[in-house]
Amino acid sequence: MVPRANNGALNSLILCFLCALLFIGRPYTATCILQQITFGVVFTVAVSTVLAKTVTVVLAFKATCPGRRMRWLLVSGAPKLLIPICTLIQVSLCGLWLGSSPPFVDTDAHSEHGHIIILCNKGSLTAFYCVLGYLGSLALASFTVAFLARNLPDTFNEAKFLTFSMLVFCSVWLTFLPVYHSAKGKVMVAVEVFSILASGAGLLGCIFVHKCYIVLLRPDRNFLYTFRDKSHSSCN
Repeated sequence: MVPRANNGALNSLILCFLCALLFIGRPYTATCILQQITFGVVFTVAVSTVLAKTVTVVLAFKATCPGRRMRWLLVSGAPKLLIPICTLIQVSLCGLWLGSSPPFVDTDAHSEHGHIIILCNKGSLTAFYCVLGYLGSLALASFTVAFLARNLPDTFNEAKFLTFSMLVFCSVWLTFLPVYHSAKGKVMVAVEVFSILASGAGLLGCIFVHKCYIVLLRPDRNFLYTFRDKSHSSCN
């Protein structure tokens, strides 16, 4: 059944929502470190899963055409190797961040008059933007692959939804950067939490809403033979 294929992204997207909980409450050194490291690694797993899913969609279509040599890539599960490889690179960047200048607990006496706000300092802003930039490059790669595959048959065309999900993800974090720089104190934390939840909701909605639509409202399209008929006709 078509909508049930390749749903490994769901678990990582749920973790994206859960990592926002680390930003709630009184900050401690451990939570300050976990906030950024968990955010970077979990979202890298989510985006790389979407990238692997996009490549799988493309290969699944190519493999239906007789004579295609890329079928062995699909059968061997090679696209799934993107997830540990991309995650390992992000873990290495986070390790460099912790080794150079890790996040720590700081105070802010200037944001609100008469109040001292305890918050997490990013430590090395360069490392923070490297982690965020690497995440953005993965999202851009996923968007590019999905956009190039947007003309696949409609029955199996998740590429359109994956393209839109990456567009939403990139839009949220591009908006986050200027707002984050202009915010101070508690507002800065609220902006980061909102960006995490908004980007996670965008990915979840764009990838899975249409699956629920097919399963609940269009069960006649929820069979593989429909896709095979269209894909073989497009190969000819």
